[in-house]
Amino acid sequence: MSITQLPKSPNKFHPTEPSAVGSRNSIAQEGRDKIAESKLLIDEASDKVLNTIMTKLPEEVLAKLDVMGGLKEKIYNYVNQSYVNMANRYTVTMEDEFIKKVRDFVDKEEAKGLARYTSREVVELLDKIGGADKFNTGEIEKSMVNMYGHLQGHIQRGMNDLENETNAILRQKTDVGAFVRGENAYAIIKCIFKDNQLRPKYVYDVKLSINILDSELVSPIYHYQVTVESLLKDAIQKHIQDLIEKQVMILTEELVDQGKSELSGSEIMFEKIKRIENFTDDDKEDEKSRRYTILAKKFLDKIEGLRAEIDVEEYDPLNIRENIKHIIDSENIRNRGYNTAINALTSILDTSKLGYQVCDNMKNARICQIREYEELDRTILPDERYAIRLAYYDQNQLREEKREFDRQMEAFTREILRAWDVVHAHYESKKRFRSLKDFDDLCNRLMSKEWRRGKKEEEADPNNVLWNEIGEMYNEGSFVEKNNRTYEDRILNLKNKLKYLREILQNMHGYQNPIERVILDERLSFLDRKFNEFTYKINPHHIQPGLILDVDVTTIKRKQYMLKGMANVLNEFLYGISKGFADAAFAQFKRRRSTVREDISQSFGEQEMKEDIFEAAYKSASGSGESSEVKGSIDLSPRAKPKGKASGLKEL
Repeated sequence: MSITQLPKSPNKFHPTEPSAVGSRNSIAQEGRDKIAESKLLIDEASDKVLNTIMTKLPEEVLAKLDVMGGLKEKIYNYVNQSYVNMANRYTVTMEDEFIKKVRDFVDKEEAKGLARYTSREVVELLDKIGGADKFNTGEIEKSMVNMYGHLQGHIQRGMNDLENETNAILRQKTDVGAFVRGENAYAIIKCIFKDNQLRPKYVYDVKLSINILDSELVSPIYHYQVTVESLLKDAIQKHIQDLIEKQVMILTEELVDQGKSELSGSEIMFEKIKRIENFTDDDKEDEKSRRYTILAKKFLDKIEGLRAEIDVEEYDPLNIRENIKHIIDSENIRNRGYNTAINALTSILDTSKLGYQVCDNMKNARICQIREYEELDRTILPDERYAIRLAYYDQNQLREEKREFDRQMEAFTREILRAWDVVHAHYESKKRFRSLKDFDDLCNRLMSKEWRRGKKEEEADPNNVLWNEIGEMYNEGSFVEKNNRTYEDRILNLKNKLKYLREILQNMHGYQNPIERVILDERLSFLDRKFNEFTYKINPHHIQPGLILDVDVTTIKRKQYMLKGMANVLNEFLYGISKGFADAAFAQFKRRRSTVREDISQSFGEQEMKEDIFEAAYKSASGSGESSEVKGSIDLSPRAKPKGKASGLKEL
């Protein structure tokens, strides 16, 4: 299409032809038939999707696919609903916010031209804050970026919902891929679809466990009992890492300016390691050590062991440690990450129309349990329900969980082997004297006493491989299995043992039910049920420190209302609190230096402070006289709110 053929009218609209404006409600577009325009857009989009489905799928599949009102009506409804949601969000986000910003800007411009008297002190104060030579457009740019960011997010989420619904129609089945989208699949620990025990033909029970690591959280989470010393050290470590990152970036730019090749990923890593000694060391006792450049040793000694609470008898507002604690508490570093996660989850549930009657938020334990219904009896609960458990685990908690999981596994192994011995003893007691029932009877009758004696000696040898009728051994001797217990082989072996014992009882008694069989059947059923419940849980050996989201959903197979709603909630939740997985190999490709401008902040000042305050402190410490000892005073007033880096709490 040539330039002369482009439509020149601002009211021209068509979903495929180039147009001056899009289809949206605006105070600047009066007199337009918005209903006809939206209908044209929805018809065109739904027809495209329907034509693609009709041409791609064979006829026998299309005949089975067109159920419950027709495929065309479903696609039209999905496109229509997504379009209405996106249009409404676009209107609220773009027009209202933009008009508000423009109105405020006009008011400020009009106020400048008014002849009014202003005291001299206010003028001097404003000039010190930032006069005409320091004016920049940063706040306006942030507002515009936020508006367009919210708009893009709403459109993207609407398209994702439409994509999920379309994929569900085309699949005609339910699986893990329909529950959690591909970019968040790496966070899944366990996802199991199984039939409901009460209504296995019509109802699903779904268990999903997601692990969000500390390094992936947008706002780091700390336990309530973490010490103030740990919070300060994490904040200092974050600044040290930022300074090292800045120095390596400057080195890379200098190499490019000299015409040399950029540093590779391994070279950047080693350059960072070499610069660690410039900022810290391992000498904890020396007050002049580099580790105390930012915060003196006397302050860290004062707050040693200080946690979230101080006894009323010991509290003194004039002490140093109480004032340091007050500063840390005012920043809300301790509770910020956990409260953000809870607010994100509950707000998404509210906006998704997934209400809940139970919210048990154990803030000090960093555990939150949300259930749709207060009742726990499965026999009276509806077939569409959910339960969520959100918990934060550190390394110490996981160590205890692993130890308890191992003890429980050993207990189940011991009880199942005990049932194995009892069933075999019962089997041997029912044999008649000198009868032939199995292979062991034939061996005892045919083989000599020396052979039988040698067989018993082999079985008594502890290094001998024990044989059983299942024939599956445990593979738990490798280094990886010792440190990361999966118990896959043992679980399979124990389940096959229970199945084999049931077969023995069935072969022995048939349809007869003597008291011995009733007792053994009840015991085997109890062990089988409890062992399945135990293996259904998450194995703590494969959980890493971070946030654990455990979701239990019960949904009707033909309806799947709760399943689709929870899928949108989980993807929105992960999008809001997690930075996601980042591959270091892709992170090496940085922005081209030709597009990096020094005046990108649009400041008209003659000279700006480029160095970080902490980096200046280290430079002043390293260049002071004959030695590299830390000397002089340091300005500790923060320029920005420090963010702690999540780590395992060694003090707990």
